[in-house]
Amino acid sequence: MSARAGGQLDAVVVGAGPNGLAAAVTLARAGLSVAVFERSDQIGGGASTRELTLPGFAHDVCAAVHPMAFESRFFREFGLRSRVPFVTPEVSFAQPLDGGRAALAHLDLALTADDLGRDGRAYARLMKPLVDRATEVAEFTGSTLVRMPRHPLTVAAFGLRSLEQGSPLWNARFSGEEAPALLTGVAAHSILTQPSLAGAGAGLTLTTYAHAKGWPIPLGGTQAIIEAMAADLRAHGGTIATGVDVSSLDELPRSRVVILDVTPRALARIAGERMPRRYRRAMESFRYGGGVAKVDFALSAPVPWANEGVRRAGTVHVGGTRQEMAAAENDVNRGRMPDRPYVLTAQPTVFDGSRAPEGKHTLWTYTHVPAGSSADRAEAITRQIERFAPGFRDTVLAVSSRSAVEVESHNPNYPGGDIAAGAPTLGQLIRRPTLGTEPWRTPMRGVYLASASVSPGPGVHGLAGWHAALSALRHEFGSGAWPDLSPRG
Repeated sequence: MSARAGGQLDAVVVGAGPNGLAAAVTLARAGLSVAVFERSDQIGGGASTRELTLPGFAHDVCAAVHPMAFESRFFREFGLRSRVPFVTPEVSFAQPLDGGRAALAHLDLALTADDLGRDGRAYARLMKPLVDRATEVAEFTGSTLVRMPRHPLTVAAFGLRSLEQGSPLWNARFSGEEAPALLTGVAAHSILTQPSLAGAGAGLTLTTYAHAKGWPIPLGGTQAIIEAMAADLRAHGGTIATGVDVSSLDELPRSRVVILDVTPRALARIAGERMPRRYRRAMESFRYGGGVAKVDFALSAPVPWANEGVRRAGTVHVGGTRQEMAAAENDVNRGRMPDRPYVLTAQPTVFDGSRAPEGKHTLWTYTHVPAGSSADRAEAITRQIERFAPGFRDTVLAVSSRSAVEVESHNPNYPGGDIAAGAPTLGQLIRRPTLGTEPWRTPMRGVYLASASVSPGPGVHGLAGWHAALSALRHEFGSGAWPDLSPRG
């Protein structure tokens, strides 16, 4: 379908993160000439892997565990599971509690319910209708929410559960601490007030995947996903240039389509006077959320969690009970720094020994902070982990710590340290960043937005880039067909 003429490219993509590469792969598979430009010296954006602490210790820069790897429509079309080796922990995530207690989210929902004791049946009733329809949940949450859903019964079940878990009634079906803590540990990924409707929706979506196909970890690091996409792009004629910081559309080579994996704020700056005034106001009014402080550890041994079951989890949410985590997250949303923060941790070397020297381990962590914070949270994170893993401090060989300000400096797509690239409130999930069935398409001819700031929002899933590319194929090249993205294609 190539429309190349006189040296003009068919498409230019700015940003080689998961969404930018998803757009580039899709367009190249449609037979178009595609060039990708990346600001950093390494492709991947939030899905890159680097040595951050000591030589031989591979740390994921942002995303480490991938709940959407097996349910993202783009990754299913792309055949990611056959291109990248994954390990899927039998315990998707865990929630340690004081006194050596813990709640474990097994891949097996029935086993999870058994472990939860008196609240097990209530937890299963909450999750089973969603787990049984996990692919339908992924389809509904993986695009703009203003489209007519194909599976209204699934949407209704999801909506009713989100209303319950996103309201003061969130404890109504439970009598103990374990099940509520398990659910809030996931909902808190959203960096939103707890409870909240959008936070509950995000938590239920991720928990659904945890019990349907698990939370897989790519062997060697998240960079493996990026390299698989880049290899496919190059195999179909696409090019990637790193170290190119694009500040204006005028700096780009001539092309029929430009797809930008950037925030609305950056889009307004890069487009300049080309952007219509009304659309500019929408881009400039787009709200960003709380930030993260990221801390990576090189360890001499696995984290010595007090509860043995927690040691088998790929992801561990550290923060105590539902009430404690809600208080910490609500402090952050009021601009305060909690003394006992919610900490999201991943321990990939428990399942993938290739990421550290023999016998050594890495620990990936972050905690939420007010946007733009310059606070170093390494000590606060260490204390909170030590609370549930006595002796943890003694295993630490080296630490790499980044404040929210430094997170943004590394990746401008995270304003103020906001790794969601825009507050994922209910209003901004519907209008992300504008209201419409094709929010990826801008009013500027041939210019499309394909970052986490546009539907369906944050996560390593490639969906924003894939949707933007499909929209461009329809409107700029007159093709309504989906290119074959499979390995055999």
